[in-house]
Amino acid sequence: MDHTVLFRLAVFAILLVVMGLWEVLVPYRRGDDQKRAGRWATNFALMICGAALSRFTIGAAMVFAASYAQGQGWGMLPWLGLPAPVAVLLAIVGLDCAVYWQHRFTHMFPVLWRFHRVHHVDPGFDVSTAVRFHPLEIAVSAVYKSCFVLILGADAWAVVIYETLLSSFALFNHGNVRLPNMLDQALRGLFVTPDMHRIHHSAVMDETNSNYGNILSVWDRIFASYREKAGEDDREMRIGLAEFRDRESQSLVGSLLLPFRRTPSVQQPRQTPHPRHADKDA
Repeated sequence: MDHTVLFRLAVFAILLVVMGLWEVLVPYRRGDDQKRAGRWATNFALMICGAALSRFTIGAAMVFAASYAQGQGWGMLPWLGLPAPVAVLLAIVGLDCAVYWQHRFTHMFPVLWRFHRVHHVDPGFDVSTAVRFHPLEIAVSAVYKSCFVLILGADAWAVVIYETLLSSFALFNHGNVRLPNMLDQALRGLFVTPDMHRIHHSAVMDETNSNYGNILSVWDRIFASYREKAGEDDREMRIGLAEFRDRESQSLVGSLLLPFRRTPSVQQPRQTPHPRHADKDA
């Protein structure tokens, strides 16, 4: 196995254990630890399916694209003749902007949303949600990112560093944890935090369609998709998609078939009340 793959796997495994222990010992949302075993089984099975598909299809597409671009002298960065550290930094920033738009496109276009909604169907929010993606979305994402690697002329090491950062921030941002408010606000000025990304998984579609950032939070601010807070206490706000809360949608087979299912006709209010609040109003 390539040493860069081993490096990425090691970082991923360490962060997965750290975040898993953190949210088990000090969970922010107490309700999300219910039925954890079933959710984790489906989420990590999807991760394995995605890894297997990538392994036998386009697993090294981005690194190959970077090596090819470098060999051919393609891309914006080589043409600028920048020092290597600057070129690597700009490649990482450029790729993160491209992935921000990829994420936003998956919410804008129905055919892409059909696959991306597999990620949002999870009724809980924890580190396992970070790996819950349909394998075909992962494949399309690899092709999309490879195109931008060619456009930028990104160095292979820049790609490895970016992909490592991307998976690391995904685990961190989906953690069922909370940072001290002052630290969260300080970090949020530049980076995506769990409190910021949790809003993106709200069952309220106006909130789902916000905070698309992956590593850098600045893209949401620049492109007017930033939301500071959810409409209700994020300890109690409903997570997931209202129309796919059945057992079938939460299973591995159901998740794989979800993009091909007809969307149930469910009217979604702008603000979905939590059951606890509904009881008070009754």
